[in-house]
Amino acid sequence: MDSGAIQIFVQVAETRSFVAAGRLLGISASAVGKRVSALEDQLGVRLFNRSTRSVALTAEGALFLQRGRRILSEVEAARAELSQVSLSPRGRLKLSLPLVTEPFLSVLAKFNRVYPDVVLDFEFTDRQVDVIEEGFDAVIRTGDVPDSLLTSRRLGSFSMMLVGAPDYLARRGTPERASDLTQHACIQFRFPKTGKLQIWPLEEGEIAKDFQLSPSIICNNLETRIYFALEGMGIAYLPDFAIRQHLDTGRLIHVLKTCNEPDAAFRILWPSGKHFTPRLRVFIDFMCEQLALPDGLRV
Repeated sequence: MDSGAIQIFVQVAETRSFVAAGRLLGISASAVGKRVSALEDQLGVRLFNRSTRSVALTAEGALFLQRGRRILSEVEAARAELSQVSLSPRGRLKLSLPLVTEPFLSVLAKFNRVYPDVVLDFEFTDRQVDVIEEGFDAVIRTGDVPDSLLTSRRLGSFSMMLVGAPDYLARRGTPERASDLTQHACIQFRFPKTGKLQIWPLEEGEIAKDFQLSPSIICNNLETRIYFALEGMGIAYLPDFAIRQHLDTGRLIHVLKTCNEPDAAFRILWPSGKHFTPRLRVFIDFMCEQLALPDGLRV
């Protein structure tokens, strides 16, 4: 039932005048009369007895006036409630993140404390998810964003580096040039989507054309490579943000510092044109703000 027509009916009942009701509502008396007549047709009863000088409620009109006021009150309460919901971040966010603990977990914990009414539904994976097809509200990825159906914001940058544990380097020696890696166990990453091994940025002038790394372990996730590097199982090629605490404490040592690539970027992405709910907006803003701090990703 049209709440607008009910509002007009209540206004006429209270002013006992189509003209006065129209003036208060900003519409013509003729428009008021048409809306009331349409409401009467819909209800199948006469709501007013009309004369040239006055408008009076019928018995049915008086009965409907009580219910109409309750309907308008409920509509107003619902509008206020929905308005509050739209302003206050709440509800479920489906998110995809890399298989990395830090710096993300500590920031996500802060977000949960600040916005306890937002339910964070995570999928941690190194595979490249289909953001739209799989129904994610947002994802965090590295690299460029070729998908024109996605909007993105830059969270920060990071560097990849070759590292080894002190005990491993004590046993096998610290490589001084890229060609020395033929004498070392290498913990390598296999891309889940393509099955190819990650290429390490070794300077061509320092290695032979047929140069091959000597893999000791091959896996398709980051946490495993970090673990085995810490256990002294070999040299690994890892992102600095994921091993910063181990570098700071000396549990991992940066080797072959000339073997590096330009800094890569972390981005948060979401479907272009997606309704920007308060929970998604505050999540994006919070992640960008927190990961730009000194203890987050470099920017």
